[in-house]
Amino acid sequence: MTEAFADAIVVAAGSSRRMGGPDKLLEPIGGRPVLAWSLGAMADAPSVARLILVTARERVAEMASLPWVRELDATVLPGGTRRQDSVAAGLAASGSDVVLVHDGARPLVSVETVEAVAQAARQHGAALPVLPLVDSLKRVGPDGRALPVDRAGLFRAQTPQGARRDLLTSAFAALGGSDHEWTDEAALLEAHGVPVRGLPGDPRNIKVTEPADLETARAFAGRDEEAAWPRYGSATDLHPFGPQDGLALGGIQLPDAPRLFGHSDGDVVLHAIADACLGAAGLPDLGRQFSASDPLTGGVDSAALLGAVLASVVAEGWRPASADVSIVGARPRLGGRRLEAIRQRLGELLDLPVERVGVRASTGNLSGDEGYGLAISASALVGLVRR
Repeated sequence: MTEAFADAIVVAAGSSRRMGGPDKLLEPIGGRPVLAWSLGAMADAPSVARLILVTARERVAEMASLPWVRELDATVLPGGTRRQDSVAAGLAASGSDVVLVHDGARPLVSVETVEAVAQAARQHGAALPVLPLVDSLKRVGPDGRALPVDRAGLFRAQTPQGARRDLLTSAFAALGGSDHEWTDEAALLEAHGVPVRGLPGDPRNIKVTEPADLETARAFAGRDEEAAWPRYGSATDLHPFGPQDGLALGGIQLPDAPRLFGHSDGDVVLHAIADACLGAAGLPDLGRQFSASDPLTGGVDSAALLGAVLASVVAEGWRPASADVSIVGARPRLGGRRLEAIRQRLGELLDLPVERVGVRASTGNLSGDEGYGLAISASALVGLVRR
Protein backbone atom coordinates (compact mmCIF):
# COMPACT_ATOMS: atom_id res chain seq x y z
CA MET A 1 0.00 0.00 0.00
CA THR A 2 1.34 3.45 -0.93
CA GLU A 3 2.67 5.51 1.97
CA ALA A 4 0.55 8.55 2.80
CA PHE A 5 2.81 11.57 3.20
CA ALA A 6 0.70 14.62 2.27
CA ASP A 7 -2.04 16.74 3.82
CA ALA A 8 -4.64 18.11 1.42
CA ILE A 9 -6.03 21.59 2.11
CA VAL A 10 -9.25 22.15 0.19
CA VAL A 11 -10.11 25.85 0.04
CA ALA A 12 -13.84 26.58 0.06
CA ALA A 13 -14.17 29.99 1.68
CA GLY A 14 -15.31 32.00 -1.37
CA SER A 15 -18.59 33.85 -1.73
CA SER A 16 -19.80 32.46 -5.12
CA ARG A 17 -20.73 35.99 -6.23
CA ARG A 18 -20.19 35.22 -9.91
CA MET A 19 -22.62 32.28 -9.75
CA GLY A 20 -25.43 34.80 -9.31
CA GLY A 21 -27.20 33.13 -6.42
CA PRO A 22 -26.69 29.48 -5.46
CA ASP A 23 -23.59 28.27 -3.65
CA LYS A 24 -21.51 26.70 -6.41
CA LEU A 25 -19.87 24.30 -3.97
CA LEU A 26 -23.18 22.64 -3.15
CA GLU A 27 -24.53 22.57 -6.70
CA PRO A 28 -24.96 18.97 -7.93
CA ILE A 29 -22.92 17.21 -10.57
CA GLY A 30 -24.33 13.77 -11.22
CA GLY A 31 -26.17 13.85 -7.92
CA ARG A 32 -23.15 14.86 -5.81
CA PRO A 33 -22.24 18.39 -4.72
CA VAL A 34 -19.25 20.06 -6.36
CA LEU A 35 -17.37 20.12 -3.06
CA ALA A 36 -18.06 16.42 -2.45
CA TRP A 37 -16.37 15.63 -5.76
CA SER A 38 -13.36 17.80 -4.87
CA LEU A 39 -12.93 16.31 -1.40
CA GLY A 40 -13.50 12.77 -2.65
CA ALA A 41 -10.83 13.03 -5.32
CA MET A 42 -8.26 14.20 -2.79
CA ALA A 43 -9.28 11.51 -0.29
CA ASP A 44 -8.91 8.80 -2.95
CA ALA A 45 -5.26 9.68 -3.60
CA PRO A 46 -2.99 7.14 -1.86
CA SER A 47 -0.48 9.85 -0.88
CA VAL A 48 -3.04 11.89 1.07
CA ALA A 49 -3.00 11.23 4.81
CA ARG A 50 -5.41 13.93 5.95
CA LEU A 51 -8.09 16.23 4.55
CA ILE A 52 -8.39 19.82 5.78
CA LEU A 53 -11.41 21.77 4.57
CA VAL A 54 -11.17 25.54 4.99
CA THR A 55 -14.47 27.39 4.72
CA ALA A 56 -16.03 30.70 5.70
CA ARG A 57 -16.13 31.19 9.46
CA GLU A 58 -19.93 31.34 9.55
CA ARG A 59 -20.20 28.03 7.66
CA VAL A 60 -17.87 25.82 9.70
CA ALA A 61 -20.68 24.12 11.63
CA GLU A 62 -22.75 23.66 8.47
CA MET A 63 -19.90 22.10 6.51
CA ALA A 64 -18.79 19.90 9.40
CA SER A 65 -22.30 18.46 9.66
CA LEU A 66 -22.53 17.35 6.02
CA PRO A 67 -22.58 13.53 5.81
CA TRP A 68 -19.95 13.30 3.09
CA VAL A 69 -17.62 15.62 5.02
CA ARG A 70 -17.98 13.45 8.13
CA GLU A 71 -17.55 10.27 6.11
CA LEU A 72 -14.21 11.50 4.76
CA ASP A 73 -13.12 12.52 8.28
CA ALA A 74 -12.16 15.99 7.05
CA THR A 75 -11.01 18.60 9.55
CA VAL A 76 -13.11 21.74 9.01
CA LEU A 77 -11.50 25.10 9.81
CA PRO A 78 -12.50 28.77 9.40
CA GLY A 79 -10.70 30.68 6.67
CA GLY A 80 -10.01 34.35 6.04
CA THR A 81 -11.05 37.08 3.66
CA ARG A 82 -8.25 36.31 1.18
CA ARG A 83 -7.20 32.99 -0.31
CA GLN A 84 -3.77 33.24 1.29
CA ASP A 85 -5.35 33.72 4.73
CA SER A 86 -7.47 30.59 4.26
CA VAL A 87 -4.50 28.55 3.07
CA ALA A 88 -2.44 29.81 6.01
CA ALA A 89 -5.13 28.55 8.40
CA GLY A 90 -5.03 25.11 6.81
CA LEU A 91 -1.24 25.11 6.71
CA ALA A 92 -1.07 25.81 10.45
CA ALA A 93 -3.14 22.67 11.08
CA SER A 94 -1.10 20.42 8.78
CA GLY A 95 1.61 18.07 9.91
CA SER A 96 2.69 15.96 6.94
CA ASP A 97 5.86 16.41 4.90
CA VAL A 98 3.98 17.66 1.84
CA VAL A 99 0.98 19.99 1.60
CA LEU A 100 -1.42 20.03 -1.35
CA VAL A 101 -3.71 23.03 -1.82
CA HIS A 102 -6.79 22.45 -3.96
CA ASP A 103 -9.69 24.67 -5.01
CA GLY A 104 -12.96 23.31 -3.68
CA ALA A 105 -14.52 24.49 -6.95
CA ARG A 106 -12.43 22.06 -9.05
CA PRO A 107 -14.56 18.92 -8.77
CA LEU A 108 -13.14 16.83 -11.60
CA VAL A 109 -9.48 16.63 -10.62
CA SER A 110 -8.18 13.12 -11.17
CA VAL A 111 -6.41 10.97 -8.62
CA GLU A 112 -3.56 10.67 -11.13
CA THR A 113 -3.09 14.45 -11.14
CA VAL A 114 -3.14 14.60 -7.34
CA GLU A 115 -0.56 11.83 -7.11
CA ALA A 116 1.70 13.40 -9.74
CA VAL A 117 1.73 16.74 -7.91
CA ALA A 118 2.31 15.11 -4.52
CA GLN A 119 5.22 13.01 -5.76
CA ALA A 120 6.80 15.92 -7.65
CA ALA A 121 6.49 18.21 -4.63
CA ARG A 122 8.10 15.57 -2.46
CA GLN A 123 10.98 15.13 -4.90
CA HIS A 124 11.52 18.67 -6.17
CA GLY A 125 10.06 20.90 -3.45
CA ALA A 126 7.03 22.37 -5.23
CA ALA A 127 4.83 21.57 -8.23
CA LEU A 128 1.54 22.37 -9.93
CA PRO A 129 -0.44 21.14 -12.95
CA VAL A 130 -0.56 23.48 -15.94
CA LEU A 131 -2.26 23.55 -19.34
CA PRO A 132 -0.95 25.25 -22.48
CA LEU A 133 -2.93 28.19 -23.79
CA VAL A 134 -4.83 27.34 -26.95
CA ASP A 135 -6.58 30.66 -27.65
CA SER A 136 -4.83 33.63 -29.18
CA LEU A 137 -4.04 36.37 -26.66
CA LYS A 138 -4.67 40.07 -27.11
CA ARG A 139 -3.84 43.11 -25.07
CA VAL A 140 -6.53 45.78 -25.44
CA GLY A 141 -5.32 49.33 -24.97
CA PRO A 142 -7.28 52.36 -23.70
CA ASP A 143 -8.19 53.19 -27.29
CA GLY A 144 -9.82 49.76 -27.75
CA ARG A 145 -7.13 48.48 -30.07
CA ALA A 146 -6.42 44.72 -29.70
CA LEU A 147 -2.70 44.00 -29.85
CA PRO A 148 -1.24 40.48 -30.17
CA VAL A 149 0.52 38.81 -27.26
CA ASP A 150 2.99 35.99 -27.82
CA ARG A 151 1.59 32.96 -25.98
CA ALA A 152 4.77 30.88 -26.32
CA GLY A 153 5.72 29.55 -22.91
CA LEU A 154 2.44 30.66 -21.32
CA PHE A 155 0.31 28.16 -19.41
CA ARG A 156 -2.85 28.13 -17.31
CA ALA A 157 -2.36 27.14 -13.68
CA GLN A 158 -4.53 24.49 -12.04
CA THR A 159 -4.72 22.90 -8.62
CA PRO A 160 -3.78 21.05 -6.52
CA GLN A 161 -0.56 22.96 -5.99
CA GLY A 162 1.88 21.12 -3.79
CA ALA A 163 4.97 21.94 -1.80
CA ARG A 164 7.06 20.59 1.00
CA ARG A 165 5.50 21.91 4.17
CA ASP A 166 8.71 23.54 5.39
CA LEU A 167 9.07 25.51 2.14
CA LEU A 168 5.44 26.63 2.08
CA THR A 169 5.53 27.56 5.76
CA SER A 170 8.64 29.66 5.19
CA ALA A 171 7.08 31.41 2.19
CA PHE A 172 3.90 32.21 4.10
CA ALA A 173 5.86 33.47 7.09
CA ALA A 174 7.79 35.85 4.84
CA LEU A 175 5.12 36.98 2.39
CA GLY A 176 1.69 35.59 3.27
CA GLY A 177 0.78 38.40 5.65
CA SER A 178 1.68 41.20 3.24
CA ASP A 179 -0.85 43.51 1.61
CA HIS A 180 -0.15 41.85 -1.73
CA GLU A 181 -2.89 39.40 -2.71
CA TRP A 182 -1.34 36.21 -4.02
CA THR A 183 -3.52 34.47 -6.60
CA ASP A 184 -2.04 31.06 -5.87
CA GLU A 185 0.62 29.28 -3.85
CA ALA A 186 2.96 28.89 -6.83
CA ALA A 187 3.22 32.67 -7.19
CA LEU A 188 3.98 33.09 -3.49
CA LEU A 189 6.60 30.33 -3.55
CA GLU A 190 8.34 31.75 -6.63
CA ALA A 191 8.39 35.20 -5.01
CA HIS A 192 10.10 33.57 -2.03
CA GLY A 193 12.72 32.02 -4.30
CA VAL A 194 11.32 28.48 -4.38
CA PRO A 195 11.26 27.00 -7.91
CA VAL A 196 7.92 25.43 -8.83
CA ARG A 197 7.83 22.58 -11.31
CA GLY A 198 5.04 22.57 -13.92
CA LEU A 199 3.37 19.23 -14.67
CA PRO A 200 0.89 18.28 -17.41
CA GLY A 201 -2.59 19.35 -16.36
CA ASP A 202 -5.99 17.92 -17.23
CA PRO A 203 -8.55 19.76 -19.41
CA ARG A 204 -11.33 18.23 -17.30
CA ASN A 205 -9.95 19.87 -14.16
CA ILE A 206 -11.93 23.08 -14.64
CA LYS A 207 -12.80 25.60 -11.95
CA VAL A 208 -16.52 26.21 -11.48
CA THR A 209 -16.79 30.00 -11.37
CA GLU A 210 -19.65 30.95 -13.69
CA PRO A 211 -22.98 29.13 -14.17
CA ALA A 212 -21.76 27.94 -17.59
CA ASP A 213 -18.81 26.22 -15.90
CA LEU A 214 -21.23 24.08 -13.95
CA GLU A 215 -22.84 22.85 -17.16
CA THR A 216 -19.40 22.13 -18.61
CA ALA A 217 -18.46 20.13 -15.52
CA ARG A 218 -21.69 18.16 -15.79
CA ALA A 219 -20.95 17.41 -19.43
CA PHE A 220 -17.41 16.30 -18.55
CA ALA A 221 -18.75 14.09 -15.79
CA GLY A 222 -20.78 12.41 -18.52
CA ARG A 223 -23.64 11.13 -16.43
CA ASP A 224 -26.93 12.23 -14.93
CA GLU A 225 -28.04 11.76 -11.35
CA GLU A 226 -29.34 8.24 -11.83
CA ALA A 227 -26.09 7.04 -13.42
CA ALA A 228 -24.14 8.42 -10.46
CA TRP A 229 -26.03 6.33 -7.93
CA PRO A 230 -24.13 3.38 -6.45
CA ARG A 231 -24.40 0.00 -8.10
CA TYR A 232 -24.85 -3.04 -5.89
CA GLY A 233 -23.92 -6.64 -6.49
CA SER A 234 -24.62 -9.70 -4.35
CA ALA A 235 -23.16 -13.18 -4.48
CA THR A 236 -22.95 -16.38 -2.44
CA ASP A 237 -20.26 -19.05 -2.44
CA LEU A 238 -20.08 -22.41 -0.65
CA HIS A 239 -17.19 -24.84 -0.31
CA PRO A 240 -17.04 -28.17 1.55
CA PHE A 241 -14.24 -28.98 3.94
CA GLY A 242 -11.31 -30.93 2.55
CA PRO A 243 -8.92 -33.35 4.26
CA GLN A 244 -6.10 -30.87 4.92
CA ASP A 245 -5.67 -28.18 7.56
CA GLY A 246 -5.06 -24.49 6.85
CA LEU A 247 -8.32 -22.60 6.38
CA ALA A 248 -8.27 -19.42 4.28
CA LEU A 249 -11.25 -17.28 5.24
CA GLY A 250 -11.78 -13.61 4.51
CA GLY A 251 -8.14 -13.13 3.59
CA ILE A 252 -6.76 -14.46 6.88
CA GLN A 253 -5.29 -17.86 7.69
CA LEU A 254 -6.62 -20.19 10.40
CA PRO A 255 -3.95 -22.93 10.42
CA ASP A 256 -5.71 -25.20 12.94
CA ALA A 257 -9.02 -25.32 11.03
CA PRO A 258 -9.71 -27.66 8.08
CA ARG A 259 -9.04 -26.23 4.64
CA LEU A 260 -11.98 -25.77 2.28
CA PHE A 261 -11.94 -27.84 -0.88
CA GLY A 262 -11.56 -25.79 -4.06
CA HIS A 263 -9.44 -25.12 -7.13
CA SER A 264 -7.86 -22.07 -5.48
CA ASP A 265 -7.40 -21.78 -1.71
CA GLY A 266 -11.19 -22.06 -1.29
CA ASP A 267 -11.71 -18.71 0.46
CA VAL A 268 -15.50 -18.44 0.19
CA VAL A 269 -15.57 -14.90 1.60
CA LEU A 270 -13.20 -13.47 -1.00
CA HIS A 271 -14.93 -15.45 -3.76
CA ALA A 272 -18.33 -14.04 -2.78
CA ILE A 273 -16.97 -10.49 -2.62
CA ALA A 274 -15.22 -10.85 -5.97
CA ASP A 275 -18.38 -12.19 -7.62
CA ALA A 276 -20.45 -9.40 -6.08
CA CYS A 277 -18.02 -6.80 -7.45
CA LEU A 278 -18.22 -8.34 -10.91
CA GLY A 279 -22.00 -8.40 -10.79
CA ALA A 280 -22.24 -4.76 -9.71
CA ALA A 281 -19.92 -3.73 -12.55
CA GLY A 282 -21.84 -5.80 -15.12
CA LEU A 283 -18.86 -8.09 -15.79
CA PRO A 284 -18.78 -11.89 -16.28
CA ASP A 285 -18.83 -13.94 -13.08
CA LEU A 286 -15.82 -15.35 -11.27
CA GLY A 287 -16.11 -18.79 -12.87
CA ARG A 288 -15.82 -17.27 -16.33
CA GLN A 289 -12.99 -14.97 -15.27
CA PHE A 290 -10.95 -17.80 -13.72
CA SER A 291 -11.67 -21.30 -14.97
CA ALA A 292 -11.48 -24.16 -12.46
CA SER A 293 -9.52 -26.10 -15.09
CA ASP A 294 -6.78 -23.46 -15.37
CA PRO A 295 -3.60 -24.85 -13.76
CA LEU A 296 -2.28 -21.32 -13.23
CA THR A 297 -4.95 -20.64 -10.60
CA GLY A 298 -4.64 -23.99 -8.83
CA GLY A 299 -4.12 -23.35 -5.11
CA VAL A 300 -3.71 -19.62 -5.69
CA ASP A 301 -4.31 -17.13 -2.88
CA SER A 302 -7.82 -15.77 -3.43
CA ALA A 303 -6.55 -12.30 -2.52
CA ALA A 304 -4.74 -12.35 -5.87
CA LEU A 305 -7.99 -13.28 -7.63
CA LEU A 306 -9.81 -10.45 -5.86
CA GLY A 307 -7.03 -8.05 -6.85
CA ALA A 308 -7.45 -9.01 -10.50
CA VAL A 309 -11.22 -8.58 -10.22
CA LEU A 310 -10.82 -5.13 -8.67
CA ALA A 311 -8.47 -4.12 -11.49
CA SER A 312 -11.20 -5.07 -13.97
CA VAL A 313 -13.79 -3.14 -11.98
CA VAL A 314 -11.57 -0.04 -11.86
CA ALA A 315 -10.96 -0.32 -15.61
CA GLU A 316 -14.74 -0.04 -16.04
CA GLY A 317 -14.71 3.22 -14.05
CA TRP A 318 -15.93 1.87 -10.69
CA ARG A 319 -14.49 1.44 -7.22
CA PRO A 320 -15.76 -0.28 -4.06
CA ALA A 321 -17.65 1.94 -1.64
CA SER A 322 -18.92 -0.64 0.87
CA ALA A 323 -19.01 -4.35 1.57
CA ASP A 324 -21.12 -6.51 3.85
CA VAL A 325 -20.49 -10.23 4.39
CA SER A 326 -22.37 -12.99 6.20
CA ILE A 327 -20.49 -16.24 6.94
CA VAL A 328 -22.43 -19.41 7.76
CA GLY A 329 -20.80 -22.51 9.24
CA ALA A 330 -20.84 -24.59 12.41
CA ARG A 331 -17.03 -24.62 12.45
CA PRO A 332 -14.65 -23.09 13.15
CA ARG A 333 -16.02 -20.79 15.81
CA LEU A 334 -15.64 -17.20 14.66
CA GLY A 335 -15.44 -14.99 17.73
CA GLY A 336 -15.04 -11.25 17.88
CA ARG A 337 -11.28 -11.19 17.34
CA ARG A 338 -11.39 -13.40 14.26
CA LEU A 339 -14.28 -11.45 12.75
CA GLU A 340 -12.47 -8.18 13.39
CA ALA A 341 -9.30 -9.56 11.77
CA ILE A 342 -11.35 -10.51 8.71
CA ARG A 343 -12.97 -7.06 8.68
CA GLN A 344 -9.60 -5.33 8.83
CA ARG A 345 -8.19 -7.52 6.07
CA LEU A 346 -11.18 -6.89 3.81
CA GLY A 347 -10.73 -3.16 4.32
CA GLU A 348 -7.12 -3.50 3.15
CA LEU A 349 -7.98 -5.62 0.12
CA LEU A 350 -10.84 -3.35 -0.97
CA ASP A 351 -8.97 -0.15 -0.05
CA LEU A 352 -11.88 0.89 2.17
CA PRO A 353 -12.09 2.42 5.64
CA VAL A 354 -12.98 -0.41 8.00
CA GLU A 355 -16.15 1.48 8.93
CA ARG A 356 -17.51 0.65 5.46
CA VAL A 357 -16.99 -3.09 5.89
CA GLY A 358 -19.42 -5.34 7.75
CA VAL A 359 -18.73 -8.95 8.74
CA ARG A 360 -20.99 -11.28 10.72
CA ALA A 361 -21.16 -15.01 11.29
CA SER A 362 -23.78 -17.67 12.04
CA THR A 363 -23.44 -21.35 12.94
CA GLY A 364 -26.19 -22.40 10.55
CA ASN A 365 -28.40 -23.78 13.34
CA LEU A 366 -28.00 -27.44 12.32
CA SER A 367 -29.40 -26.74 8.87
CA GLY A 368 -27.74 -27.83 5.63
CA ASP A 369 -24.09 -28.68 5.10
CA GLU A 370 -23.00 -25.48 6.85
CA GLY A 371 -25.07 -26.17 9.94
CA TYR A 372 -23.70 -29.72 10.25
CA GLY A 373 -20.09 -28.59 9.92
CA LEU A 374 -19.52 -30.03 6.44
CA ALA A 375 -19.04 -26.72 4.61
CA ILE A 376 -18.85 -22.94 4.94
CA SER A 377 -20.82 -20.47 2.84
CA ALA A 378 -20.50 -16.71 2.52
CA SER A 379 -22.89 -14.13 1.11
CA ALA A 380 -21.63 -10.69 0.11
CA LEU A 381 -23.26 -7.40 -0.81
CA VAL A 382 -20.87 -4.89 -2.41
CA GLY A 383 -21.57 -1.29 -3.37
CA LEU A 384 -19.62 0.35 -6.20
CA VAL A 385 -19.43 4.05 -7.04
CA ARG A 386 -17.93 5.88 -9.98
CA ARG A 387 -14.23 6.70 -9.66
